[in-house]
Amino acid sequence: MIRIATRKSALALWQANHVRALLGEAHPGIEIELVKIVTEGDRILDRPLAKIGGKGLFLKELERALLNDEADLAVHSMKDVPAEMADGLVLDAVLPRANPYDALISRGNVPLAELPAGSRIGTSSLRRQSQLLALRPDLIITDLRGNVDTRLRKLDEGQYDAIILACAGLERLGLGERISEKLDGPGWLPASTQGIIGLQCRQADTTTRKLSEPLADHGTGVVANAERAVARVLEATCQVPLAAHAVLDGDTVRLDAIVCTPDGTEKVKAGGEASSANAVALGEQVAADLLENGAGRIIASL
Repeated sequence: MIRIATRKSALALWQANHVRALLGEAHPGIEIELVKIVTEGDRILDRPLAKIGGKGLFLKELERALLNDEADLAVHSMKDVPAEMADGLVLDAVLPRANPYDALISRGNVPLAELPAGSRIGTSSLRRQSQLLALRPDLIITDLRGNVDTRLRKLDEGQYDAIILACAGLERLGLGERISEKLDGPGWLPASTQGIIGLQCRQADTTTRKLSEPLADHGTGVVANAERAVARVLEATCQVPLAAHAVLDGDTVRLDAIVCTPDGTEKVKAGGEASSANAVALGEQVAADLLENGAGRIIASL
């Protein structure tokens, strides 16, 4: 028996069931139970994430279940996983990366460049806010919380003219047709590890770690390590408008990252390439370059 800790949202349950199916394929006959948990981040919906403690609010209860031996494996959206995790726990595997980019979902499928001045855009992410305002300072950014269905409902009710969500989440839920525009052009980078599902377990639990081994994707692990190294060096939480995106081409990793002011008026960029074996060192160097170019001043001002 393996117990999988998961949040109760439709997207979290899709991810947990996806992992359950993969484990079943790798280990026919294995018994798997889902342990459904409501996290603090799920309960507090009336304030922006950056003001209530950040992405770790979606993990604490799941990590507690692992540490208390109430679950054996926790399934996470990697972009919600802080660079440093609780003692005794380890990120054991990452699955192949899905679409890493952000999606604009607008009423009438209007693209970003054609939205009227003063349009209300819903997002709870400072990273998305800063990049939006850098491209379109005439837009009004309004906080948006809740699960995917709730956010889409608020858009459809007219509370917003457009919202920004992750392509991967929409596509996993069969809602890819709602995407008005994929935000992957110049001047826009996704969150570190966006589109990646991660498996967390107790470091000493060799049985579970062995069971999850067949699910690990090496290439995704390489780019995740590079992107997470940037966030770790910068000590970046969701209060920091940081974007980082790595691509693996053969044995070469290309990493680009930016830190922006929340109003989008200032953007610091850095990037580089390295072999896959040096992905972490590449991330650390890109973070150092960001700091040298002025990111430290931006972060200190937040």
